[in-house]
Amino acid sequence: MKKKSIYIVIFMVSVIGLIVIQYNYLKIGLNLAQVKFNQNIGKTIKTVKSELTNNNKLTFLLGTALTNDDTYFNTELDSVKNAAGYFLSSFLEDRLLENGIKTDFSYKLFVKDSDLKIQSINYIENEDKLKKYTIDLLGYLPNLADKNVVLELKFNNINEYFLFQLNGLNIPSVIFLIAIIFVVIWVLKSLYWQQSIITMTNDFINNLTHELKTPVFSIGLATKMLQEKETEETKTYLEIIKSQNDRLKQHIDKVLQLASLDKKTNALQFTETNFKPHLKKLCEEFSNISKMENVSFTYKLTDIDYTLNCEPIHLINAINNLLDNSKKYKAESPKIELKSIVKNNKLHISIKDNGIGIQKKDQKNIFKKHFRVSSGDLYTVKGYGLGLNYVKKIVTLHKGTIDLESELHKGTLITIKLPIVKT
Repeated sequence: MKKKSIYIVIFMVSVIGLIVIQYNYLKIGLNLAQVKFNQNIGKTIKTVKSELTNNNKLTFLLGTALTNDDTYFNTELDSVKNAAGYFLSSFLEDRLLENGIKTDFSYKLFVKDSDLKIQSINYIENEDKLKKYTIDLLGYLPNLADKNVVLELKFNNINEYFLFQLNGLNIPSVIFLIAIIFVVIWVLKSLYWQQSIITMTNDFINNLTHELKTPVFSIGLATKMLQEKETEETKTYLEIIKSQNDRLKQHIDKVLQLASLDKKTNALQFTETNFKPHLKKLCEEFSNISKMENVSFTYKLTDIDYTLNCEPIHLINAINNLLDNSKKYKAESPKIELKSIVKNNKLHISIKDNGIGIQKKDQKNIFKKHFRVSSGDLYTVKGYGLGLNYVKKIVTLHKGTIDLESELHKGTLITIKLPIVKT
């Protein structure tokens, strides 16, 4: 299965898992809300039952309307019943609110085994979906009717009420879930976009290096022909041309493997190598080039040999890249110094220059791909921000580290530390 498919499967499973977990939390929340509601309705029933037990203005009005007694009022009994229903509704609503219940409800006050009743306009008979609570009243009203009197409360849309009670948890959870999905999709999209860019870049590098092989071959052939007619004056220059052309040829072959570095495959072929001769040869060649460009270059290598588990060509190329940078970003009187020492079973290769230096704010990003230091008059040499990233990658693949010390207008010191093979 491709990585893309694996990422999508993991993403889908994670989202489904979050939805299932959220659903279970919602069920638990609804159960807790129902338990709390039952507790609050129990308190309300107790209060209502207590206050409707005694003879007071409300129970007197309810008793008169419920028994159709027209002795005390000069108005029609329907008006009395409407007034009684209004005050009973206000009474019930107030007691429910006191116990934290704010939802639609209906009621019916009736005398058992009779047609006597008072009910709200929205009361519905025989509706099983509504939550129903019955209160058997005591005291004044049952005594007045000489029968059992019951107050029945029904609650409409009780599930919606429970969900409303949980909105403080549900809405943020949904928002966060949507945000997580959005961020993950954006990250995956960015990942695939970057992967396509890397693929395009690698294809471009591969095509370019193949195209460079022809001129390199031509330069090598021309150099060989010139060496047949060389003089003492041209001998040194022809050797430099041949050496650099051979190195360029090797680099072109190795650049074809760079695509594998981004894919983290085994692009480098490590062997146990005495690295000192390779480093010495690099220093000698760079010294000859520096003289031609009026750059002061000195090097001091440790007296002992050192064996590294490395691929010499890529490692030399990385060190050469650092030397080239020191030469490119040089001062008026450029000085470059390379030193190698063995310390704590590691090879330390330090390159120091007196160039323009690197600002503090740029030092933490200097090894990132495509990063370029801040623009300005100091940085007249333009590039693509690939060289130092390549150096960092090669050193890391060799299980080494790279340290940077730099001060603006004073120069830069870069130290590569590579593990030495124990003998």
